[in-house]
Amino acid sequence: MHLMSSASSQAPAGGIAGWAVDLVETLGGPGAGLAIALENLFPPLPSEVILPLTGFAAGQGVLTLASALFWTTLGSVVGAVVLYWIGRMFGRERMHALWARLPLVKTSDLERTEAWFARHGTKAVFLGRMVPVFRSLISVPAGVERMPLPVFVALTTLGSLIWNSVLVLAGYWLGDRWTAVETYVGFFSKAVLVLAAVALVAYAVVRLRGRGRARHRRAP
Repeated sequence: MHLMSSASSQAPAGGIAGWAVDLVETLGGPGAGLAIALENLFPPLPSEVILPLTGFAAGQGVLTLASALFWTTLGSVVGAVVLYWIGRMFGRERMHALWARLPLVKTSDLERTEAWFARHGTKAVFLGRMVPVFRSLISVPAGVERMPLPVFVALTTLGSLIWNSVLVLAGYWLGDRWTAVETYVGFFSKAVLVLAAVALVAYAVVRLRGRGRARHRRAP
């Protein structure tokens, strides 16, 4: 069955959806896994398109549902492990050197972040796999902080399996209405980005006010 013709009313012939369709049609489950591995490495590639489309493909008989879940989860883990090793090779010393050059931050901020990750890193990796945008980024601090690789892989696998299952099954059940998943998850992704931006602005305002008060106290 030609997947693009089945999804022609929903999936454009070009763009990310068309690229993902080509991969799944050509390679089957491994193609879906490759798409998701690349999505982890390049977050602008949205999982809310690739995963429901893979579920739709399973519903059309292009691949089995078990294959869709296995390969997309394997792709998630592979992409996350690459980012983990990037963080690990970058290392704490380089992170501290880079942090010291950034405006509005202190070394103590990084030290508190490291202490927080030491206490809550397992939860952060597991839950972070289910949060758009951060699902890729969380792998880097795990590598920088040298979380044991078996622990990281186990948490990433479990978190990715949950996230992937929800989106793949949604595409499977919705059939040719699979693009509705992209709409709802897209709203969630935008909300996460807005909250992160607000938190960053609030942090910068607090820091600037703190510096202003410090200079005022030192003034004669």
